[in-house]
Amino acid sequence: MKEVSAMEGEVLVVASKVRTYLKSKDVKMSGELVGALNNKVKAVLDAASARTKANKRSTVKPQDV
Repeated sequence: MKEVSAMEGEVLVVASKVRTYLKSKDVKMSGELVGALNNKVKAVLDAASARTKANKRSTVKPQDV
């Protein structure tokens, strides 16, 4: 469980990539956006890993998302 708690503060979203993508859509990025996106990504990955385990697998697949 130490790995999980160590990952809690870890940023999985690349701010510069998000900024570039949004710039291509002619909008700007709030300073808090990356944190909110990071939380959403972690929630999706948590749900996907739970589904993977429920299906007795150890590999997360696209259908788990």
